[in-house]
Amino acid sequence: MTGVPGDDGHTAEPGPGVIGGAVRPPGERRVRTPGPTVPRLLLGNRLRRLREGRGIGQHEAAAAIRASTAKIRRLELGRSGFKLRDLSDLLTLYGVADQAERATLLALGRQANVPGWWQPYADVIPSWFAPYLGLEQAAEVIRGYEVQLVPGLLQTPAYARALIALGHPQALPAEIDRRLELRLRRQEILGPPQPVRLWVVIDEAALRRPIGGRAVMREQLRHLLEMSERANVTVQVMPFDRGGQTVVGGGVSLLRLPGGLLPDVVYVEHLTSAVYPARPAEIERYQQMMDRLVVTAAPVGRTGEILHRILADI
Repeated sequence: MTGVPGDDGHTAEPGPGVIGGAVRPPGERRVRTPGPTVPRLLLGNRLRRLREGRGIGQHEAAAAIRASTAKIRRLELGRSGFKLRDLSDLLTLYGVADQAERATLLALGRQANVPGWWQPYADVIPSWFAPYLGLEQAAEVIRGYEVQLVPGLLQTPAYARALIALGHPQALPAEIDRRLELRLRRQEILGPPQPVRLWVVIDEAALRRPIGGRAVMREQLRHLLEMSERANVTVQVMPFDRGGQTVVGGGVSLLRLPGGLLPDVVYVEHLTSAVYPARPAEIERYQQMMDRLVVTAAPVGRTGEILHRILADI
């Protein structure tokens, strides 16, 4: 949720009728468009269970579709689209003869190939970050902890632009505008008609670091105050005197997808890459860590008081 390395900054929601700096046509409503990520995850999970249920190894599955075991792993992890011919061959190999089930899984395969709305921004989206975009758009609940910066979903446009310029010092103005446009569009998940539930813990250091200058930071703090009053947004602050009680290496996001068919997704971003811990024990450890952070941080009822105090200091 840092908003610099992978441009995953979830910038502040644009004003009414605005999409990434462009005016929205009158009467057009925002629609959550999760894209292909969740269908890929669902289908990949189902294929893995079918393969393991038949006692078939990844090498044999790969040979059936004239591919590598690495491709089978990508398919099963939901990190790749599906050629319908390959999917049909795998279903045959796994003994899926029921026509209704085959039709359902093939339909899911077609959904997994539909481009997300963010595809036109592929030139400014790292490959390791693209899966997160789809997860974020589809999520029902996003929980996060940020150490260095204001979480992207709560950034103002001015704060986000300053971060982009810091993270991409060689970028031309047009590229910075495109990166900011992407961030603004992502912000729409916080608004109607299906607002995501966001719960973030922010380290006090991130709130006192004047990214973009004091005026920009004051605006950012006021925006946090406004956003924290929304029913679907919860903000907690980790004060300096409490941070040592919970050891965390850096920012982390946990995403819960609707339907209960998939486990929570953990996203940990680094400077030039990201990891998605997927083992059940790893996911559980991050869930427990997030629970500890919520308890260790200042109570939600004190968020306004703390933000006002920091605002007065800047």
